[in-house]
Amino acid sequence: MPYEESPLYRIKSSKRARRLALRLDPIERIFHLTVPARCPMAKAYHFADSHEEWMLNTLNDLPEPCPFINGAIIPLCGKQTEIKIHHKPDAKITKISQEKDSLIITTNKNDPSSRIERYLKNQAKNILKEKSEEKAVTISKKIENVTVRDTKSRWGSCSSEKTLSYSWRLIFAPPEAMDYVVAHEVAHLKHLDHSRAFWNLCRQLSDNFIDGQYWMQNHGHELMKYGTK
Repeated sequence: MPYEESPLYRIKSSKRARRLALRLDPIERIFHLTVPARCPMAKAYHFADSHEEWMLNTLNDLPEPCPFINGAIIPLCGKQTEIKIHHKPDAKITKISQEKDSLIITTNKNDPSSRIERYLKNQAKNILKEKSEEKAVTISKKIENVTVRDTKSRWGSCSSEKTLSYSWRLIFAPPEAMDYVVAHEVAHLKHLDHSRAFWNLCRQLSDNFIDGQYWMQNHGHELMKYGTK
C-alpha cells in the first residue's frame, strides 16, 4: 500500500547513511528522516511512527518564532534591540541604522524582513571577522577568509585551508557565547582536532570559556527562532 509523508517529517534517501535517523530542522520546524538506500520503506515509516511522540514533544519545546516585524525585540550582541519600521512609499531604497537600543528601518516595502536579515548578516560577518583576526594574532596564525552562513547544525567551522565559517545567527548570542565559538574555531587553526591541547588553547582564547560554552550547549537552539515567520 502507498505511504504518505507525515507533516512532522520529510524523507531523504541516502546512499551513505548506514541507519535510520531523524534530524530536526529548527528553522522550518520539521524533521528530516534519513533512509539508507536499501532500507525497506515500511521499516522507515515504522521507525518514524515509533518516534512520533518524541517528535511532537521536541517541536512543542521549540521557542516561539520571532519574525523581523515592527516592535519585535531581538538581542544584538547581548543588547535588547527593538525593530522600528517606518513605511515611506516614496523611499527609493531601504535604509537601516542602529541607534542606542533600536534598529531603525525606513522602507517602501510591506515586508522588509529580507533586507533586515541581509543587514544583520553583514554586521555578523564584520564582528566575527574582527574577533577572529584578533584572536588569531595572539597565536601567530593567519586566517585566509571568514564567511557567514545560515547553518542549522554547526555554529562554526575551520577548514584545512584556514577559512573560518560561522552561523550569522551568532549575532543574537550573548557576547561570551559568541566569543567562545570564535575561540573554538580559531583554536582549530592550530589544532584540527579536539585533543587536550585544542581545549587548553580554546580556554586560553576565550574571554569566558565556562559561561560561553554552557550557553551555547544549553541555549544555542534559541538563536534559530529569530527571523522565523
